[in-house]
Amino acid sequence: MERNVERRRLPPLNALRAFEAAARHLNFSRAADELSVTPGAVSQQIQNLEDYVGAPLFKRTPRGLLLTDAAQTALPALREAFDRLAEAASMLTAAVDGRRLTLTAAPSFAAKWLVPRLGRFEEAHPQVDVWLSAGIDLVDLTAGEVDVAIRYGGGRYPGLEVTRLISEAVIPVVSPTLLQTTPLGEPKDLANHTLLHDGSPELDDSCPDWPMWLAARGLKGIDGARGPRFNQSSLVIEAAVNGRGVALAKRTLAQADLDAGRLVAPLQIETAVDFAYYLVHPKAKGRLPQVKAFITWIKAEAEAHEAALRAIDNGAGI
Repeated sequence: MERNVERRRLPPLNALRAFEAAARHLNFSRAADELSVTPGAVSQQIQNLEDYVGAPLFKRTPRGLLLTDAAQTALPALREAFDRLAEAASMLTAAVDGRRLTLTAAPSFAAKWLVPRLGRFEEAHPQVDVWLSAGIDLVDLTAGEVDVAIRYGGGRYPGLEVTRLISEAVIPVVSPTLLQTTPLGEPKDLANHTLLHDGSPELDDSCPDWPMWLAARGLKGIDGARGPRFNQSSLVIEAAVNGRGVALAKRTLAQADLDAGRLVAPLQIETAVDFAYYLVHPKAKGRLPQVKAFITWIKAEAEAHEAALRAIDNGAGI
């Protein structure tokens, strides 16, 4: 028992926090600003830690601070420990408030795919309150404030559990009302239409824009750069629904409007892209009951969505 107590004896947490911040910035003043204390307080905490370990942690040089070899060796493990502490704290909060499930997703995916389906999850799990935040910026899941994220990308998310949900492709779509006045039977007919541009910020080199799409089909005399541009995929789809032109849309996001007849894809030309939609979360979050329930549910929804697309394509195309 005494050996176990000795093994768990740790230096003061404030001293470790001061060291981690100072080591990251290599500057006591910037570390003090981050921790909302004075530089003298940071210096004192570092001195306390150096006294505790019996060795210096920083080299003071004319160019500024440098880490000693011992400090460089220990720093990665210390940073991981702080990440684990933050994760544990978030799990304590989630365990106390087991009704809450916090999600984040890109605005267009949230609006066009996720939100229309969330009612089914809430019906199946009435004890869970879903808190959904839609934003362009990636949320730091290690901070513990968000349980699960749905990300559109290449699938490389180090340190997180990753599940591929839905593949993506782009297709030209247009409102049936617009087709009544301006036909679109083959690609060259695009010369008679306004082109709507998806300017959403995802950097996927495999996803064609209108100039690339037209060039791939050898179409000349059509200015692929002209036309309205929108910074969210959902907005370019809504513009197409309202008859403003032809959109080169992400099919996953446009499919509900295609199913409802608000949009049609007369050219039936689909281009697959490398990016897909992924469910990501810290490993520890996956042990929470509300997260387990959501993972099971959304995987089933994604499988049903892709099965429905296969059935459409095997029938009469898009």
